[in-house]
Amino acid sequence: MSTISRFAPSPTGRLHLGHAYSAVRAYDLARAAGGSFLLRIEDIDGTRSREAFVSGIEEDLRWLGLAWDGPVVRQSGRMALYAEALDRLKAMELAYPCFCTRAEIAASASAPHGDEGPVYPGTCRPLSGAERATRMHRPHCWRLDMRKALARVGTLHWHDQRAGRIEADPARAGDVVLARKETPTSYHLAVTVDDAAQDVTDVVRGIDLFEATHIHRLLQALLGLPTPAYHHHPLLVGPDGQRLAKRDGARSLAELRAEGADPAHLLAALRAGQLPIGVAAAEA
Repeated sequence: MSTISRFAPSPTGRLHLGHAYSAVRAYDLARAAGGSFLLRIEDIDGTRSREAFVSGIEEDLRWLGLAWDGPVVRQSGRMALYAEALDRLKAMELAYPCFCTRAEIAASASAPHGDEGPVYPGTCRPLSGAERATRMHRPHCWRLDMRKALARVGTLHWHDQRAGRIEADPARAGDVVLARKETPTSYHLAVTVDDAAQDVTDVVRGIDLFEATHIHRLLQALLGLPTPAYHHHPLLVGPDGQRLAKRDGARSLAELRAEGADPAHLLAALRAGQLPIGVAAAEA
């Protein structure tokens, strides 16, 4: 099977060095194996995604010399696929509507915290069909019934290039959100469906998404989808030890380009681990 990797940024800001680090690792993995490197725009967040940033992503990758194969896939044009996957989970009675607000969940004294915030305490899980029907006019999301899902699939595992064989443990994430009214799919559902639809064999991404892979492995099993190999890499961090992020004002590739940076030199430095001054690689 030919190696297929992908770079899947969200168009909510310009790319920075952390993005470049992930993109070049995915690109090099595919090219070394004579495979394909795909570009997917994860623009399901309609309130924050901007067309200017989509153009900027393509411009930055071209500047770096990272050519992608085939057309650019955009999640905003694939909602029917995600709805179909959600309908399948509903038909298996593994998804249920949740009417709790974020504030109500955060205020729950019994809610432990995970990587994505408070773990949902399952308030709406035991509602009867009749009770749910009377509330469906209210704003709600759809959640995965984690206990039922795990009972259906049993023990699962996945493989990470650096960590080896990993026993899947999605239960600690609780009943994760599959879709919301304002965003009719979640990151977890969309990325799982897309990686399978695009025949991605190797997922290269930051170690901050390591825990999310437990959930993706469960969704793959429930939906009968293949499991790619995973390559979770260290994150790039600034002088303060915090990972580079758009929201914290990390310098963009566009800014580096405007300052006269040499893209070939930049890529060589990232590949060699000779990162720019003030930037380092660190585990999450």
